[in-house]
Order: sequence, then structure tokens, then C-alpha cells
Amino acid sequence: MKKLIKEKTSFLTDMLEGLSKMNAQIEVIADTVVVRKEKKKQGVAIVSGGGSGHEPAHAGYVADGMLDAAVCGEVFTSPTPDKILSAIKAVDNGDGVLLVVKNYAGDVMNFEMAQEMAEMEDIQVATVIVKDDIAVSDEDKRRGVAGTVLVHKYAGYLAVQGERLDNIKEKLEQFIPNIKTIGMAITAPMVPTTGQYGFDIESDEMEIGVGIHGEKGLSREKILPVDQIVERLISELMKEVEAKQLIVMVNGMGATPLSELNIVTKYVNDNLKQRDIEVKHWLVGDYMTALDMQGFSLTFIPYNEAVLTALSEPTESSYFN
Repeated sequence: MKKLIKEKTSFLTDMLEGLSKMNAQIEVIADTVVVRKEKKKQGVAIVSGGGSGHEPAHAGYVADGMLDAAVCGEVFTSPTPDKILSAIKAVDNGDGVLLVVKNYAGDVMNFEMAQEMAEMEDIQVATVIVKDDIAVSDEDKRRGVAGTVLVHKYAGYLAVQGERLDNIKEKLEQFIPNIKTIGMAITAPMVPTTGQYGFDIESDEMEIGVGIHGEKGLSREKILPVDQIVERLISELMKEVEAKQLIVMVNGMGATPLSELNIVTKYVNDNLKQRDIEVKHWLVGDYMTALDMQGFSLTFIPYNEAVLTALSEPTESSYFN
């Protein structure tokens, strides 16, 4: 295994210490909880998290206008309830805490336990669960993937606007079902804590509908030119998206060069133009990765002015633009 690490067991703590050195606006507490150094004096606090390996998610979004805290588990492993509770208690200012949770059994269970423990200490907590991965046919079991980052941004914007906890939860629950994502990969991630690849794939193959932990997707197929891959993914998205104006995220999986993401963007734009669909706003880059997996995901959201305003509002996170 070739990885720029010292010890497998210190991957997470070393990473977070390095992150805190280059970002003076955050600090690490309870070993693996990242919080804003200047706690908000008022307004709903936004907390998210999950397994590591998805950088810049989630700790990279701890910033004014997005998250107040991120709870980091080990690589591809849910954080424990006690760490989540530490994050909730650290950021609560009396106006309530919103948890943004990706729809994985471990995450949902542990965040739910932490919420119950916080409520026993009279902290007002609410939860929204992101299920944007259309590669899973059962909507209740859909995974939370790159669209989660857009929920972070929208939630942070609403908190800055002074919305109450119940109002933020209500607006996000109207927003989340409109987020549709599908990904693909041509290489598997190397998991540093195990020294193993996430899955086996031949050099001439691609996985359509892959998850952000390397989970099996819709199908294993022979690799195609990028325009045909784009067509393959958009065809799946169009089964669930009817809007003629979209906000589009082209998300890298960790090892895809920006040059190739820009190429993907060109062919997404060409494809949508042929379908008479206008892109009102683009987000292109690494937002929710899978270590060093090579591939990309597409996220489509029907355009509306309120959503675009929320996504366009400045944030101090250098990873969201």
C-alpha cells in the first residue's frame, strides 16, 4: 500500500490536526469533533458528520454560513453517539441544533441516539436525513451522497437568516426530496486503515451508480467515452427530474483531475442543451469524495430563486464555491 500516512491508526487524528493548522477558524475537540472556534451567540447551530474519507466533507464545511460542527468517524465508519453528543453540546446556544444526517444505518442510529441523549439534557434538537442517491430503487433506503453538501449550505444560510429550528427543518424537508444524484467510478478507493481496495474492477470496466464508500451500483459495464458516460447518467436522472431549469453539481470522487471534471461539465451542458434544459448554476469540484476513487457524480436540483440565493450566499468555507 502506497499512502502518505505515518500509522493506519492515526490517519484521522493526523488529518484533523493538519486541517486545524491551515484553518485558524476551527478547532478540534473530543479528539474527532471539529467546531467553529467562535461559537455563535444566537441562532440555530448546524451539525453534520459521518465517516472520514469524503474530504472536504464534512470538516471542510465547518465555517460561517455552513456547519457549526462536524463529527468525524474513522474512515467509512459512522461516528459514535458520544462524539455526536459532544458536538451538539459544544455548539448549542439555546436556539436549538439541527443534525444533517446521510441515510446510512450506522449514521442514522448513532445520530438518533445522540439526539435522544441531548434532549435528556434539555437541548432542543431536530434531524433531517438526506437520501439523494437514485442508484438505490427503494427511496427509503437511498444513500446520502454529494447532495448532502447542498443541504449543509442551505441549512447554514437559513440559520444565518435567523430562521427558527422548526422552520429550518420544514424547509429542508421540502428541499431534500428534489435533490437527485448518481455517481460512477473507474477505479476503486484504497482504504488506508485496511490496506485493501474497496472493490475489484477491471481496467476496462466502470461501475454505474457507485456509492461514496465504493458500494455496488446499478451495473458493471465496459468503460465508454465520457460523453456516453454522461448520457448514461443523465438518462437515469431524467427518470426522476422533470424541470427545464436546473442547478447542477459535478462532483469529483477524489482522484479525478479538475481537467476531467471540466470535460464532464462540457458534455453535461451539451447533453442538457439537446434536451432543452437550461443550467442556471454550476458547482464543479471535489465536494463529497471517496478517498482516491476515480470517477464523478452528477447532482440535479430543479432551479428556484430561493435555493439559488441560499447556495450563492458567501460562506467562509474555502471548499464550497
